[in-house]
Amino acid sequence: MHRTAPRTRTDVRTLEAIALAATHSAAIASHAWVGRHDKNAADAAATEAMRQVLADAPGRGTVVIGEGQKDEAPMLYNGETVGNGCGPDFDIAVDPLEGTSFCAKNHPGAMATIAFAEPGTLWSPGPGFYMDKIVVPPQAKGVVDLADTPERTLANVAHALGKPVNRLRVVVMDKPRHQELIARLLRAGASVHTPAEGDVGGSLEVLLPTGDADLLLGIGGTPEGVMTAAAVRALGGDMLGRLAPQREEEAAAIRAAGMDVDRVYTCDELVGGDSLFVATGVTGGSLLNRPRESEGAVLAESMLISRGQVRRISHTSARPVRGGIR
Repeated sequence: MHRTAPRTRTDVRTLEAIALAATHSAAIASHAWVGRHDKNAADAAATEAMRQVLADAPGRGTVVIGEGQKDEAPMLYNGETVGNGCGPDFDIAVDPLEGTSFCAKNHPGAMATIAFAEPGTLWSPGPGFYMDKIVVPPQAKGVVDLADTPERTLANVAHALGKPVNRLRVVVMDKPRHQELIARLLRAGASVHTPAEGDVGGSLEVLLPTGDADLLLGIGGTPEGVMTAAAVRALGGDMLGRLAPQREEEAAAIRAAGMDVDRVYTCDELVGGDSLFVATGVTGGSLLNRPRESEGAVLAESMLISRGQVRRISHTSARPVRGGIR
């Protein structure tokens, strides 16, 4: 469901600096908790740091979809408004710490993430916490369907990419709900990468020319889905999503909200206007480096995706971090 957009259009490019500041601050704050095996503390640190930055955003931002409610974790909650009111309205989709367990256990892949969009253009999943997703690169746009079997999806993507199925690399999160899906993909001959979490990172591996994956499949969080859609739309890839409740209470709440669990949403329905996506590395990995100290400042690496461009930005913060950067 989308909210009604106002007549005055927002140029989201004017919000790039605040988006970068928000993820940078969240990444630095959560990095103090790397390897401390307390994912909620890391998430809380990232959330509070991001909220403080967004409070000074030039305009009024509305969190259409935030992270944390399904896990009863710290969160920027749905419907929360941020900003100083002196500027444009904009929508926000956010996960202050994507890969909380990665951060807690000092595994690669944790990132601070946020997406901004024109007001009224982000899909709101209401009480839906989980969704089934397909993400493919631009070369495979238009060839996938959530109604297809995994085997047919592999064949269609392989044909579009001009490679055999046995050279496809598929990202599927390592969850009990995906056991059959992973088994079928492997029997069909594909290589399957199974991170414990982090489907935003997995989707970026599919979308980026330098990425190491061809396709993402499976059920993940709705906040991650909407943020992924912002990156997909900006880079010309393709994505389909459908609500996939994991508990009866969630399914009942979706029905009570009048939403259809069988409806398939296109990328343009998930993000219906101009948008930008930003991620800043927390624990390093193939996508982004981890923060480090350099000449008395903290240096972090971010990725900004908007209007067909991917920019990597190294930025520093002179503010000392409690516990230091390790």
